[in-house]
Amino acid sequence: MAGRPPGSTAQGSSFVRDSPTVLSYAALLCFAFWVYGYGPALSLLRDDLRFSYTVLGAYTAAWSAGTVLTGLLFPTAARLLPRAALLWGSSIVATAGLALFVLGSGVGPTLAGGAVLGVGGTMLLTTIQALLSDTHAELRERALVEANIGAAACAVAAPLALGALAVTAVGWRAAFAFPAVALAALYLCFRRLPLPAASPHHGARPGPLPTACWLYAGLAAASMAVEFCLAYFGTEQLKDNGLATSSAVLAMSSHYVGLLLGRIVGAVATGRPGRSGELLYASLVATAGGFALFWLASDTVAVTLGLFVAGLGIANLYPLAVALSLAAAPGREDQANSRSQLLGGLLVVAAPYALGSLADRVGLTRAYAIEPVLIALCLILLLAGNRARRRSEAT
Repeated sequence: MAGRPPGSTAQGSSFVRDSPTVLSYAALLCFAFWVYGYGPALSLLRDDLRFSYTVLGAYTAAWSAGTVLTGLLFPTAARLLPRAALLWGSSIVATAGLALFVLGSGVGPTLAGGAVLGVGGTMLLTTIQALLSDTHAELRERALVEANIGAAACAVAAPLALGALAVTAVGWRAAFAFPAVALAALYLCFRRLPLPAASPHHGARPGPLPTACWLYAGLAAASMAVEFCLAYFGTEQLKDNGLATSSAVLAMSSHYVGLLLGRIVGAVATGRPGRSGELLYASLVATAGGFALFWLASDTVAVTLGLFVAGLGIANLYPLAVALSLAAAPGREDQANSRSQLLGGLLVVAAPYALGSLADRVGLTRAYAIEPVLIALCLILLLAGNRARRRSEAT
């Protein structure tokens, strides 16, 4: 245990939710509210500004461009700056982008706000993942899944808050102020808290990242694309099925209820070692089945049920894939963390934008044929990553 920061854990020891863990979980709630509110907000913004599906795809690409930038910059930033500076600095950048997104008028300013929010928000997410990895070491898998339970709860709360406020005089934009106020409160409470430093061995090993690390990072990226194609365009599909925008935003919350329940199940499952593989395969089956129901059914109840089941499946794909990627690159967790975000940003730029462009040409339902391709890609990357890991362990 020598050289391990206070509050960290090793394999076989008890899992301790210390102050840095609580701060990380709470900060992730703020990011999650923004990221899960962004898709429904775009539908509401589209009602205001009357832009096309292609422009809607451009908004998703703007956020994801920030994810790509974070993936490129995080290893250097993590090497030069302490974790606290990264955490609070990224919070300030995210809040500035939020202000531009909700207060700007027209496509240009709101699009720029989405891009800045993407940079700050993804840097915040990546820093939180690094903090949890620093704190919990080999038990990071459980920490990441637990953290995402709260994120899934915000995924339920954000569309509900947006939908409820959209029909009032206050307006939906006010909902986005909640995380900014929460981050300010966290800063006042935790600004003097010493945070675990990165391991002195992070980035010390020369040479490329292991193949398994790249494949699991690709799995995390593909799972992000699956999730965000549903998050960004699911409300529009519900509107195409005849729901009003506010009703569609509220109905979309069934997907996020599925995310929440799925992550609770995931937290229980990861409390026992060696269950991640089974959970990932089961998650892919549920994702595929739920999406098929959402995509092919015409009845609103069936479509909403499909969103719920897909949420159950998607829930644990990203946190478990990130945990596997970090575990496959011991001593270089910051680099592995950033590569997951880089690949995720690239896919989340390409997939929703392609979906929006296709939807303008052939309709949204047909354009959603992208999603089964992404789910199949997840399965291929999982199989290949497991094979590469076994090969590495055998040598």
